[in-house]
Amino acid sequence: MEIAGSKQKTVLLPKPRGFCAGVIRAVDIVEIALEQLGGPVYVRKEIVHNRYVVDDLAARGAVFVDSLDEIPSGAVTIFSAHGVTPEIRKEALNRGLRVIDATCPLVTKVHLEVLRYSRENYTVILIGHRNHDEVIGTLGEAPGSIHLVSTLADVEALENVQPDRVVYTTQTTLSMDDTNAIVERLKQRFPRIIAPASSDICYATQNRQAAVKAIAEKADLILVVGSENSSNSNRLVEVAQNAGTTAYLIGSARDIQSEWLDGRFHVGVTAGASTPEILVEQVVGDLKERGFTCVREVELIEEDVHFPLPAPLEGLERVVS
Repeated sequence: MEIAGSKQKTVLLPKPRGFCAGVIRAVDIVEIALEQLGGPVYVRKEIVHNRYVVDDLAARGAVFVDSLDEIPSGAVTIFSAHGVTPEIRKEALNRGLRVIDATCPLVTKVHLEVLRYSRENYTVILIGHRNHDEVIGTLGEAPGSIHLVSTLADVEALENVQPDRVVYTTQTTLSMDDTNAIVERLKQRFPRIIAPASSDICYATQNRQAAVKAIAEKADLILVVGSENSSNSNRLVEVAQNAGTTAYLIGSARDIQSEWLDGRFHVGVTAGASTPEILVEQVVGDLKERGFTCVREVELIEEDVHFPLPAPLEGLERVVS
């Protein structure tokens, strides 16, 4: 990527970017349910945190709800990729809802870790953002033995932690750098704290952050395509900014402001793990019209992760009332 000193207006497209395996699986689940059953198919919360994806599926018959109370008894109900609490699962069972679980397997891994250690009487420390759907689901697995921390100050304020029986886990979409700082402080406070067997921050989050760091060395502006409520998209902006590069989160090409491009020659464009490639293509097309006619794709990490679909999809049939 030898572009240092070049004055040709260039778009840098890092790979990987955009959809991860968990998002692909979740969106596929809704699409297959709609194909096999037609609408309506009910989805609790946004299937993934991207408005374009949600609006597209809604136009095809998906009905997104905030509460199971909004779903007719016995209806097909899909849980989002972010996971749910045990209470939500119990409520769905009691109401006879026909559940298809689109929870990302990597989120399920975190839930199982929390369950295992809480049952073994450990204090569980969850690193994450309080109001994120994924964190709400994880907290529900062990509300009596789990502590949530989001900052170093939260670590300092921790109380009622068993120093000899303590473990930490994380939200899957956090900033690696910020999380590492919190983990280091946890280790200082609780030297016997147990780490997850493997990182809970998902491979896609780590790879996209690494890719952003790589192009930040060459780009003088980075545009991250993603929704405002997408944790991993917001973290990509922070990673770019921490690397010293100006960065903005945009929902689509319409959000690009002309003054951002003044004096810029190398613009990086990436996308959060819940952002479809079509939105990236539209941003690149807009930049071409603004004079950024050279487009260079930079493959930094090859991803080949795939998650199987849940079994209920195999025999899904519409119930005729």
